[in-house]
Amino acid sequence: MGLGRKGGTTDNTTFSSSAASNMNNFNIRKNKSTAQYNADAKLLADFEQSAESGKSFNYSKSIVNAPQLVPGEQITAYLSKIQRGSLIQPFGCMLAIQGPTFKIIGYSENCFDLLGLHTLFGAQQLKDLIGIDARTFFTPSSGASLTKATSSREISLLNPVWVQSRSTQKAYYAILHRIDVGIVIDLEPTRSTDPALSLAGAVQSQKLAIRAISRMQSVPGGDIGVLCDTVVEDVQKLTGYDRVMVYKFHDDDHGEVVSEIRRSDLEPYLGLHYPATDIPQAARFLFQQNRVRIICDCNAPPVKVIQSEEMKQPLRLVNSTLRCPHNCHNQYMANMGSIASLVMAVIINGSDSTKLWGLVVCHHTSPRYVPFPLRYACEFLMQAFGIQLYMELQLASQLAEKKILRTQTLLCDMLLRDAPHGIVTQSPSIINLVKCDGAALYYGGTCWLLGVTPTESQVKDIAEWLIGNYGDSSGLSTDSLANAGYPCAALLGDAVCGMATARITSKDFLFWFRSHTAKKIKWGGAKHHPEDKDDGEKMHPRTSFKAFLEVVKSRSLPWEVSEINAIHSLQLIMRDSFKNLEGNGLCMEIKEIDELSSAACQMVRLIETATAPIFGVNSDGNINGWNGKIAELTGFKADVVMGKSLVNEIVIEEYRAIIENIICRALQGEEDKNVELKLRNVNPHKQISVVYIVANACTSRDYTNNIVGVCFVGQDVTSEKVFTDKFIRLQGDYKAVIQSINPLIPPIFACDENASCSEWNTAMVKLTGWSKQETIGKLIPGEIFGEFCRLQDPNTLTKFMIILYKAIGGGEDTERFPFAFFNRKGKNVQVVLTANKRIDGGGNVIGCFCFLQTFGDNYSPLEIERKEERKYSSKLKELAYIRQEIINPLNGIRFTHKLLENTPISDYQKQFLDTSDACERQIMTVIEDMDSRSIEEG
Repeated sequence: MGLGRKGGTTDNTTFSSSAASNMNNFNIRKNKSTAQYNADAKLLADFEQSAESGKSFNYSKSIVNAPQLVPGEQITAYLSKIQRGSLIQPFGCMLAIQGPTFKIIGYSENCFDLLGLHTLFGAQQLKDLIGIDARTFFTPSSGASLTKATSSREISLLNPVWVQSRSTQKAYYAILHRIDVGIVIDLEPTRSTDPALSLAGAVQSQKLAIRAISRMQSVPGGDIGVLCDTVVEDVQKLTGYDRVMVYKFHDDDHGEVVSEIRRSDLEPYLGLHYPATDIPQAARFLFQQNRVRIICDCNAPPVKVIQSEEMKQPLRLVNSTLRCPHNCHNQYMANMGSIASLVMAVIINGSDSTKLWGLVVCHHTSPRYVPFPLRYACEFLMQAFGIQLYMELQLASQLAEKKILRTQTLLCDMLLRDAPHGIVTQSPSIINLVKCDGAALYYGGTCWLLGVTPTESQVKDIAEWLIGNYGDSSGLSTDSLANAGYPCAALLGDAVCGMATARITSKDFLFWFRSHTAKKIKWGGAKHHPEDKDDGEKMHPRTSFKAFLEVVKSRSLPWEVSEINAIHSLQLIMRDSFKNLEGNGLCMEIKEIDELSSAACQMVRLIETATAPIFGVNSDGNINGWNGKIAELTGFKADVVMGKSLVNEIVIEEYRAIIENIICRALQGEEDKNVELKLRNVNPHKQISVVYIVANACTSRDYTNNIVGVCFVGQDVTSEKVFTDKFIRLQGDYKAVIQSINPLIPPIFACDENASCSEWNTAMVKLTGWSKQETIGKLIPGEIFGEFCRLQDPNTLTKFMIILYKAIGGGEDTERFPFAFFNRKGKNVQVVLTANKRIDGGGNVIGCFCFLQTFGDNYSPLEIERKEERKYSSKLKELAYIRQEIINPLNGIRFTHKLLENTPISDYQKQFLDTSDACERQIMTVIEDMDSRSIEEG
């Protein structure tokens, strides 16, 4: 939490119409954002005026009574102070330079002391650094490193750059980023004076993050709360802060503390809700730009930034790690008893958008500094958290969608079998479609009420109000009937605040109602009783919570987009149910039949002459399709194999069970992609007796849409498979194989324990366009894959780093990881990556060894990944079943032994019992320690 302001009097009301729905939603979001920026600016101005005048700043009053509109110059001043504050924190120093020349255009006043500049320039009284080459402050090797970094296309991927002061020999982390007028260099002191130790420390931080990521990924799916709890625990272990919380931003932008770990004597904030504007929109924008924000000591006096007089406005410090927080935020922290903080953005990268889902916030009651490599590792962890969270949200969305579809289907069935009122008199009813406190059907002048609703006369009045004022609208959704303009909203009380409607005829409606938000919000924080006298005057989480309750007392929870869509779908179903279907369908004309026949013949010709192997089986598993390419690869002609069993006569025995299962699944409508088939090869001209095909298994249907067979569309990967298998089994020195110019050798690269490239074979040069001389010694994640070979999005880099550091740090191998990048010419390359640990003679992990397998455009690496996940999950279930089946009889044997021990037995018999008991314990140890991956790896 930080800068507080009004929780939102912006109207969350949407009127549906088929033509203007999307534009209407866009305008609503735009208006809300504008209103929030206005409130931010006014609150900041009020805070500064109170500081200048000495008057008390009433936090609660400012939040609840903020204006909707402020002068434009006040907005400009507000944004300038947030982004161009001209102040930094004193734990480091800052230089701003012109790009290629390194001439200084701005610097922090503490540069003289931290960099020892007085000593460097001898007797000269250096008072101004403007125009000086910044590289002269550092050792020659450090200057060269900075030059290299500034010439990089993606400068942030090379952070931090290790540099040394020329005069004091002290080491610093240089964190660079570009701005509109040049480059900003933030300098943070580092404990190590050895760059190798510094790099090793950075890699160690990444390894710690990987362990946290592995723990996070092991959390069972379906519970976002448990996932958040795991994250706060791991962040606290990594950073050591007194309190770590996960903030979630709801759809209406208000925030909630959904997870927390804290020192036992600190007040709990778990469950705290705060107004949408408690974290300003400008601050949220900054978190999307600079995703990790540290404040080492909010009481430390800030350091002024000096800049060239030629510059028209202050330096833009949005991405500076040293940027000083505003006094308003410092005051908030002090009131919380927090001196230091670390805030990390949780970003979700969807298919077509990037969203700030929330924040992970750390607080400490004393000054605390976390080095940049550890902060970078935390950012890495947050990226992985965002990916995992997105998957969980997708899963939750799919489950909710399935529930809605099931409810819609049942309601539709009721409409077909019964009068319209069946959807409110039977179970499930319309109240089960979306989250609500009550629902109603107004049809033919009669009302049917469910749950918490207005009275029957009030529902009729609302219907008349909608008809009279919004006759062109097909529906309405609002979190406040009062803000929507309903004149009798006050008479409804707190029980009914929000409403969603769907017009099913010109005079008939469906209604869903929600009570006010405050009724559903509970917080376990101490001293938050409304009678507390001090809360209104100062900025504190308790004040934010009270202000939030004040703001939402006449509002319900907002209606989600998925809920509006569900209501709209039901609306369409009901409208159709009132219409008589005319005609018994269209008869197909002879001409259309001829056209279909012609198209079918053309399709057959295309299949027969296709360059990809295509074949099919009927519902009995017998071959009924066999094109020219598959005949060429296997040596089996079409007239020979037609009618034969694919599994029993063509597929190699070890693959038969797998393929039989694939066919059974396809015949049930479950299609698989990127299935590997191993087929017999009777071609006398081929040296290899098998053919490897990677294929998609698709269901074949007749004209009535019944499944009648399975079609396989594949790609020949025999050569790649053979060489890959040989390569994996190679022992000892494999240099000659790696650097072979044979086009069948897969692309291979390797790295040392610090993730620096140590091998880059000829196939990698051909695939990427980057030579071995250019890549050896470079950092693989960031410099090579990131700077040289650009990636599509941050998620790709995050996933790749997880795979790499798991091999380096944990010795964990990964197979068939989907990976995509752009080569030197800008072409998008889709591959599957296998990463294996590299081990020395003593069994120590010394790096990672990777090879790539390229795929055609028809094969998606993501689909391969999903198939592997399903395969592994199936193995886990199998293993769990086998373990339990072994444990049950084993427990019975052990119980029998216990009984025998209590009976008179000879010493000779006792020896047998002791031996048997030792064997049983060993079997139990093996069962408890085994896992599917270790079994799979042998």
